[in-house]
Amino acid sequence: MNQQTRRHFLLTAARGGAGLLVAPSLAPLLNANPRARRNSALGTIQVAQIGCGRMGRGDLQAILKVPLARVVAVCDLDTTRLAAAKQLAEEFYRKQGEANVAVRACRDHRELLALPEIDAVVVSTPDHTHAIVAIEAAIAGKHLYVQKPITYDVSEAIALRKAVLAKGVVLQTGSQQRSDEPWSAFRIAAAAVRNGRIGRLRSIRIGLGVDVPSGRKPAPMEVPPNLDYERWLGAAPEQPYMEGRVHPQGTLEGRPGWITTEAFGLGMITNWGAHHVDIAQWAMGEELGGPLTAEGRADFMTDDVWTVHRGYHVELTYRDEVRVVIDDGFAVGLEFEGDEGTLFCARGEATATASDPNAPSAAVSRALRASDAKILEPLGERAIVLPPSRNHYVNWIECIRDRREPVAPIAQSARSLTACYIAWLSMKLGRKLRWDPTKERFLDDEEANARLGRRARRDDYDVALAMKKAGLE
Repeated sequence: MNQQTRRHFLLTAARGGAGLLVAPSLAPLLNANPRARRNSALGTIQVAQIGCGRMGRGDLQAILKVPLARVVAVCDLDTTRLAAAKQLAEEFYRKQGEANVAVRACRDHRELLALPEIDAVVVSTPDHTHAIVAIEAAIAGKHLYVQKPITYDVSEAIALRKAVLAKGVVLQTGSQQRSDEPWSAFRIAAAAVRNGRIGRLRSIRIGLGVDVPSGRKPAPMEVPPNLDYERWLGAAPEQPYMEGRVHPQGTLEGRPGWITTEAFGLGMITNWGAHHVDIAQWAMGEELGGPLTAEGRADFMTDDVWTVHRGYHVELTYRDEVRVVIDDGFAVGLEFEGDEGTLFCARGEATATASDPNAPSAAVSRALRASDAKILEPLGERAIVLPPSRNHYVNWIECIRDRREPVAPIAQSARSLTACYIAWLSMKLGRKLRWDPTKERFLDDEEANARLGRRARRDDYDVALAMKKAGLE
């Protein structure tokens, strides 16, 4: 390792130390939380699934398979999806040989959070409701698995981080690319970059894909009797119901229209961006930091239904003059460029060996490509080791049991969301923004600072009000 590379290696190690080696114990916080103390003594963690649509159903199927977890309740504002989730969970346990199975079904997440037997919840609701559901769950003393992006905006991410830390609960973000099954290419690449295998890091190119309108443009219609649309809107602005802008009624699998409506989600920049920007910051040692500047442009859908961006180009700058370029023309994945080589990673079939989670298997797939084979050689004993996780859901449940930090904690996922949101805002405003990662504010730009959060349509979905009522301002 040359002098310049060694200096960069030590700097990134120092900056990202909280995410390295063995994850820190959460025992001091958890011991202050009576519910958390009880959870840690349980042989089985009792889990509820909140949100039972396309992603929620996948989360439910995954958590059912975790030996230390037991699904005891499901929750959704659509009774059709709610009934399907209840049936899925009960049939799973019947196939395990259980004669009498009863999984509770709730339409209101607040009713579910009041149940003392529930230890933890999985939050798989649309992006615009992640924060209020998760914050109220943390206040109720429930451990959390929250789908990415962790929140809709920066103010919500900061509030959720504060609530989780204050209440001493374990939160795992659904950034499963940090775990090894089947995404080990990302861990291997991040570890290689972190350990200076490509020399001093100069740039990261990220491709996310492009959003397209979610089918034919829908028209306002009557709300189906099985959906509580008023609560589904939550904090989002008032607008008429359209099936195509919410989720399909005829299937549990179809892509929901809310994904391409800015009132509910901000498009690919936070959707897939939450995955890939998270890995970029992990590799840089900036998982507790963030960009210093953002400058972007985008082509936004302009009708009154589909409103997220399509094409995009954003450049983020980090310390040590590292440039992160996000562009719709790049291959979906991350390409790291250093003084001594390049490394590309994407989703695919690459797997880690049992002996070394930060080394590729003998047959490295197209998900992991290096300019020199030496870049992917096993790391030495003195290498920086990223926290191990074979399975994202198992890691979460084990961390609840062991009272330790999971592989994708809120302190880091809040920063990943922030970087994505800053990128989106620079695209939206069409100008360069300067960011202070320490103060989590823009420099000399009150217009941009005023857009770090949005006013809730209803008080009972207002994150700031929920925090105030809990004494967590």
